[in-house]
Amino acid sequence: MNERDEYLVALRPEIFGARIDDNTSDEERFQNATLRPIAKLQNDLITAIFRNYIKKHKNVFYGLTAHKRIDYIENAVNRDQKFRNSLKGVIMGQFTIAEYQQYISNSSALNKRMMNLVRERLISNIQLFEKPMIDLE
Repeated sequence: MNERDEYLVALRPEIFGARIDDNTSDEERFQNATLRPIAKLQNDLITAIFRNYIKKHKNVFYGLTAHKRIDYIENAVNRDQKFRNSLKGVIMGQFTIAEYQQYISNSSALNKRMMNLVRERLISNIQLFEKPMIDLE
């Protein structure tokens, strides 16, 4: 492992509930050992990116009911390809070279897992999107 990879792995928070054993599939192992810690590490950035997404889409999000806000998040993550690619970059930029090699061997299934984690993270942080934050521009 090179120096960059060592630093990246050292930065990641530990996920105590992550199940990894001999019966764990390769995709679930990658999700629990790599994707979940990276998503947790990048949580503040993911939140900031979604705030910007709301702003770029004319703050429609703030006029929605709680249920519609969840639908809005799901649609943004699942259907907006530019937004989705941006989120993937935030996660993939934290991969080690070995993790990237593993990712490209099954990117389709791992992309689904990655976007599910990001979507759930945004939904669980939905209270952070109650009011517009002060503009940082």
